[in-house]
Amino acid sequence: MARYVREVMTAGVAAVRPDASLVEAAQLMRAQDIGNVLVARGDQLIGVLTDRDITLRAVADGADPLTVSVQSVCTRSPVCVGPDDELVTAVRLMRRHAVRRLPVVEGGRPLGMLSLGDVAAHQDPRSPLGDISRAAPQGRPEVPRQGGPADRSGPPQVF
Repeated sequence: MARYVREVMTAGVAAVRPDASLVEAAQLMRAQDIGNVLVARGDQLIGVLTDRDITLRAVADGADPLTVSVQSVCTRSPVCVGPDDELVTAVRLMRRHAVRRLPVVEGGRPLGMLSLGDVAAHQDPRSPLGDISRAAPQGRPEVPRQGGPADRSGPPQVF
């Protein structure tokens, strides 16, 4: 049984700049088949943006996702864990803060993510959440791409 976050976490993260549009972030989420991206300035974590944040904090209010920056709707200074933190500590943080994912950082630099699914798959691989977390994504209908502003500062960061 794993004892430390580093033994269970998913290494590597997808991140966007704080001034990236919500459309850019959503396109990265779609391309990576993930539900959240980190918001980073250089290699320093400043926030987390989820698909739910985009929907509830912007789209539901009628905001234009092409012009709204991720910085304006992300969760700033998110609860994080380190790779050498005990897994039980991470689970307690998830419960206390009602979050399903925790960035794994060291010295402010993101190293990976720890999800509730990662924990479930490790603790009981046959559990429904463990099965779902390990399942390969099913084919999704193709969605026509919308044109957006040119990204003048390069592609999203992937650590």
